[in-house]
Amino acid sequence: MELPVNLLMWIMAAFPIVLLILLMVKYQWGAAEAAPIGLLAAFIISIVFYKSNLELIGLESAKGIWTSLVVIVIILPAILIYEVTYEAKAFDAIRNGLKKFTSNELLQIMAIGWVFVSFLQGITGFGVPIAVGAPLLVGLGVKPVWAVVIALFGQAWGNTFGTLAVAWDALVLQTGLQDGEVFATALWASLFIWIVNLITGLIISWSYGRWEAVKKGLPAVIVISLIHGGGQIILSQLNPSLAAFIPSCLALLAIYFLGKLKLYKEPWNIKDSPLMLRKEGNNKETDSSNSKDSLTMNQAFIPYYALTAITLIVLLIDPLKEILNKWKVGFSFPETMTSYGVENHAYDIYSPVMPLTNSGLFLLLSAIIGFVYYKSKGRIAKGGGKRIFRKTIEKTIPSTIAVIALIIMSKIMGGTGQTSVLASGTAEVMGQTYVFLAPAIGVLGSFMTASNMSSNILFGGFQQATSQLLHLNEAAILGAHTAGGALGSVLSPSKIILGTTTAGILSQEGIVLKMILPIVITVAILMGIILTIATQFI
Repeated sequence: MELPVNLLMWIMAAFPIVLLILLMVKYQWGAAEAAPIGLLAAFIISIVFYKSNLELIGLESAKGIWTSLVVIVIILPAILIYEVTYEAKAFDAIRNGLKKFTSNELLQIMAIGWVFVSFLQGITGFGVPIAVGAPLLVGLGVKPVWAVVIALFGQAWGNTFGTLAVAWDALVLQTGLQDGEVFATALWASLFIWIVNLITGLIISWSYGRWEAVKKGLPAVIVISLIHGGGQIILSQLNPSLAAFIPSCLALLAIYFLGKLKLYKEPWNIKDSPLMLRKEGNNKETDSSNSKDSLTMNQAFIPYYALTAITLIVLLIDPLKEILNKWKVGFSFPETMTSYGVENHAYDIYSPVMPLTNSGLFLLLSAIIGFVYYKSKGRIAKGGGKRIFRKTIEKTIPSTIAVIALIIMSKIMGGTGQTSVLASGTAEVMGQTYVFLAPAIGVLGSFMTASNMSSNILFGGFQQATSQLLHLNEAAILGAHTAGGALGSVLSPSKIILGTTTAGILSQEGIVLKMILPIVITVAILMGIILTIATQFI
């Protein structure tokens, strides 16, 4: 019996996602409250409409729990590194240091929320840039909700070629692209990603102070975007593994020199900026960096320097990486099948985790290094260690509930065929106009799986087969797909939770989603229009 693709099945497959978004956006539920409801809906639909058995659902749920652990082991140390930095009052030193580097408040926000977050995405990924970047922005005086939004968009452009191109490699392996096809697809992907990157800079500027801020920030936006986007286009044709990392490093250097220019060196801010949390008395610039026991900006950044150094050493020294990657942890899963014949392959070791090269370990080591260093400088008061530990656990528990529920929901939907019905049903109805929706499929994939890599694995083959069936340009469709996946990472509930947790606004995920959803939809439509026009001439 073959899985039917009809209107009823499509509506049922879409229902858990629509319900989740409705609860979070319209009714302002937190992810910890909304996710279990979405999971329950997916469970019932799997049994009633998709003819799945409890064994299959149980095994897919187990996969979800295991996959969610990868996120959780990042959440906990990410919160820990934030709490260590907060306890040492290092955010004050970072804010004061940035004011010395540039008195332009908009450039300060770009430096952390776009350039530094991009750098972290280039080497770590897996939500680390958001977990680290959001609290740093809060430390600059950015409103917590906006800090999460900016960090989410800041990391988006690096979601295909970042983390040393793991998402890109997954797409290539899944679709079997060869030689010239690889480079053509990489070119299309980097072109569309450049659009996401440029829009990110404009969003930050516009949100900070509308046209006045856009005018002030435009030179910096153009320079940074040329380095990020233009650099990625070039390197995607030479070495995809470094196509996000090297441009993000160059952008760090560029932001330093931009801060030295007269345009950005002189003090400038917008007093009533909707981005900033203006406390009473904040109009007077306070600078405690010269006090005897204060930290310098470099000292305050010790945990983040440690994170960068550890990550680069482990990931860029291949012999060391190979040795550390030999220890893999995972579980075996048997083959399962629904009554409709939707098959889930058996795994000897499912989604293996390499503990010694995991971002969570890097964050944990960095937090420990930061704690020891701050304590040696007398910045951790008596009882500080207990306070840090207590706050970390308190913030981790609600996030854990939401992440587990969301990922189990996505696994059940994927394992029972609901995800495939969503995509294939849309393709059948759209026909030749399907090309317009190719980026949106990538967005959907990242939203559901919380990973562009997983989106490429889940939908890469489908996009390739559809493009061949409809005689569309395969490289353009796949490039737009993974670029859409990069954009869709902004909507990922688990990444939003990482940001709201470390920014101290857990349960406000619905507010964040409401702010970013219209932007993501607009950009996805723009990408679809450009792809539709471009494919008419190739």
